[in-house]
Amino acid sequence: MPRLLSKRDVAAQLGFHPESLMRLAREGKFPKPIKTGGSENSAVRFVADEVDAWISARMGERDGAPSLGVP
Repeated sequence: MPRLLSKRDVAAQLGFHPESLMRLAREGKFPKPIKTGGSENSAVRFVADEVDAWISARMGERDGAPSLGVP
């Protein structure tokens, strides 16, 4: 089962405001979260492996490696 992270946890890990994180996800510049329930106000969670891949891609760009297509 995939490990899920809260919006607050991911934002804190990256040093982002939670709403900035959600804006990046809406713009396709960060992995999209999943809703944990059926209502519009349901909590959202990010898949830890997708967040880790996004971070790795940013590190690759920093180090001059080509991006693997992860925004």
